[in-house]
Amino acid sequence: MGTTTRRKFLSATSLSTMGVIIAATGINAISPDTAVASPSGKISSDAPQTELEDFVFDLANSKAGWLGAGGSAKEATVEEFPVSQSIAGVIMRLNPGGFRELHWHSIAAEWAFILEGKVRTTVITPDGSTSTDEFEVGDIWYFPKGYGHSLQCVGNEPCAFVLGFDNGHFSEFGTFSVTDWVSHISPDILAHNSGLPASALAVLPKKELYIGKGKIAVEPIPRNVDPNIPASYSSHKFRLETDGIKQEFKGGYIKVVSSKEFPIQTTLTSLRMNIEPGALRELHWHPNADEWQYVISGQGRVSIFGSHGRVKTMDYSKGMVSFIKQGYGHYIENTGKETLKLVILFNSPIYQELTLNDWLNANPAQLVADHFGLTLDQAKSISKPQRGIF
Repeated sequence: MGTTTRRKFLSATSLSTMGVIIAATGINAISPDTAVASPSGKISSDAPQTELEDFVFDLANSKAGWLGAGGSAKEATVEEFPVSQSIAGVIMRLNPGGFRELHWHSIAAEWAFILEGKVRTTVITPDGSTSTDEFEVGDIWYFPKGYGHSLQCVGNEPCAFVLGFDNGHFSEFGTFSVTDWVSHISPDILAHNSGLPASALAVLPKKELYIGKGKIAVEPIPRNVDPNIPASYSSHKFRLETDGIKQEFKGGYIKVVSSKEFPIQTTLTSLRMNIEPGALRELHWHPNADEWQYVISGQGRVSIFGSHGRVKTMDYSKGMVSFIKQGYGHYIENTGKETLKLVILFNSPIYQELTLNDWLNANPAQLVADHFGLTLDQAKSISKPQRGIF
């Protein structure tokens, strides 16, 4: 980062939101109105003065949805949430007996986090092996793009999960579904390909099923039509809530699952975060990935910094999502009375972050003091690194 860019970062971020960082020094915060001023006191003529776009979307109340006897789905793609270019999201609910039919995605991998109930998945890999797994609250799955799979509610209670796709232009309602395909194939070709008699073909669906309603799935997992198909050696399941690498802080915790812990998750990193009432997820940024957040429960506030004095703050709550572009500085506050619970995706298989406290502490105290007009003792008293959530 060059000197000018670094100065602008510290100006805009520190002067608009640095109260958290410099409160302990006892100096007065500088007005945000001066955040974009150059050292000469003049606004840079080449600095764009456009505002940041909205980066929070109410996924739970999205109008882009599907509802049927077997369940429902609501989505947020770039059509509904333009800022989220790299990640699309869906909330799906399946009723007892409900299933998301056999399908595949040509342009996006699929990730999921279980919110309620139990889900059974089946997936076939390009080597012809198959895997059937059951997922409970807090578990995640990952299916590479092009892998055929299905989702099924298990037991007498409904299930719910949030889906993430590593392409913001991908629509869940534009998948390649098996019923959609066979309903547009001539009976002669289907009979030749499947070996089924004409009487069986007569009852096949005449259009895409999408979410169907069948018999209630019971445990244990039943055998496949062909029990000789080998099991997959590449696990699609990870227990994020119980097995994620946990970092505990004064005001909450973070659990990270990257491709290091979940090798098949090659395009995304998963993260679970709890922020306690009144706590702050410290000022930081991610140099290698966009960030997509889903609010499981609680209320919070996100503030992002996009250079050239562009800072925007938005509130969110249960069922809403936010999107933060790669490299944009940001922080999260819990503004409610209960724990703010988030599940977060990054469009990189490796997790990276840089915090403002880390950065400041990695510089000579006099240099930091000169940046902000602090005394040397005040600069030395800046919060030490790795505060995380406090």
